[in-house]
Amino acid sequence: MNLQEVSVFIIYLLFMLAIGVYFFLRDKNQSERGYFLGDRKMGAWVAALSAGASDMSAWVLMGLPTSIYAMGLGQIWIAVGLAIGYTLSWIYEAPRLRAFSITANDSITVPQYLTNRFLSKSRALQLISAVVFLVAYTIYAASSIKACGTLFNTVTGLDTTIAMYLAAVIVISYTFLGGFSAVSWTDFFQGMLVLAAMLIVPIAAATMLEAGAADSIAKETPNYWNAFTSWQDIASGLGWGLGYFGMPHIIIRFMSIKSQQELRKSAKIGISWTMIILIFAALVGVIGRMFIGFDESINNNSLVFVVMARRIFPAVVSGILLSAVLAAAMSTADSQLLAAASAFASDVYRPVIRKDKAGSREMLWAGRIVVLLIAVAALFIASSPNAGSIMALVSNAWGVFGAAFGPAIMLSLFWRRFTFSGAAVGVFVGALVDICWLNYMSYTGVYEIIPGFFAGLIAAVLVSLISPKPSKEVTDLFDKAVAMTNE
Repeated sequence: MNLQEVSVFIIYLLFMLAIGVYFFLRDKNQSERGYFLGDRKMGAWVAALSAGASDMSAWVLMGLPTSIYAMGLGQIWIAVGLAIGYTLSWIYEAPRLRAFSITANDSITVPQYLTNRFLSKSRALQLISAVVFLVAYTIYAASSIKACGTLFNTVTGLDTTIAMYLAAVIVISYTFLGGFSAVSWTDFFQGMLVLAAMLIVPIAAATMLEAGAADSIAKETPNYWNAFTSWQDIASGLGWGLGYFGMPHIIIRFMSIKSQQELRKSAKIGISWTMIILIFAALVGVIGRMFIGFDESINNNSLVFVVMARRIFPAVVSGILLSAVLAAAMSTADSQLLAAASAFASDVYRPVIRKDKAGSREMLWAGRIVVLLIAVAALFIASSPNAGSIMALVSNAWGVFGAAFGPAIMLSLFWRRFTFSGAAVGVFVGALVDICWLNYMSYTGVYEIIPGFFAGLIAAVLVSLISPKPSKEVTDLFDKAVAMTNE
């Protein structure tokens, strides 16, 4: 255990807790919309970095670089797919989703938006969506908690399971207290820290490489430098980009921005931040392989970034850099917990359990209790020896969300003829095909999000075409939202 690194960790964690306490004290009487969506008052910088940080979890500092470190440039297509998907979501999805969510009865969650978009009184879509949310977010949060436990264990020597519980308590605390505003502001600071760490570590390592390092890798692993390994690797990597169109904890940031003008500014910031992060995540993997050489323990525990930082820098500096990994894990876990809590409170608790009789205060506490329950379930998954790697957990949750919600959301924003029945069937089929492909067809080497996304898209279109056309009120809502987008 290095006391200097541990001290930096403690200071960082106290700072995150302080943000949660600040927003709890400042907004004691905040509304449901305030807790779950920050009252739609997020500025460009906070919204952009919060969206990026909630997306780029510890997998971008641990999972993705280690995949490239171990298997080579064939894994770089994941970064390419993510860069393309993220850019397209900001340019095409974000402006319309913000306008449509406001027009659709000021919706504050994705399931609520999909229901209000069609002026439907049916709860079917909200219930289907809430089930997908709770399952996928529990798995997703488990990946972040597992990353925190691995990092704490590496730095402090603390038992990994105990470390997971400690990290979960910190994340739960500021999410529980401060809600969306606390989550967004912690994500903002965490996003800045992640960016600094991703720039510093690979550049410093590159200056220390020995001559001929690349050649020695080619001899050791002949196919390492070949990016065109197979069509499955390329298609699956690019397929990751589809996830952005349906990732609730990311696109909810689009809905929270205070104006269309701020959104355009936020898009430039968010796209630039993410591009830099993805480029340098790939560089960490490649340079790490040349700098460290292959080590099976580094591969198994996704530690290439951590080992590089500790070898290059003194303890105080490495402590700050390693806090970036913690920041990445926490910034995603908090967003996932809040998105799942908002979906359950708004889409299950109020309409189904309480029959629309729950007040704003009661809704806040229902959401907070769900934060606790999902975190506990995620802890059980993360601490299981059969949980799988950080990257595997992220991959599974990412696939379900993208396949289930991506087609329905994009069609709702761009197709006037789209119907409620088409949306409900699209969400169900997308999630079902994704899960079935993962369990029975993974041997094909094709990432399950691809068949899941296109199955959901086709189902949504076909059902909409055979359903009665939307009413004039629904098409008027569509036209009004499009007009707001163009303001």
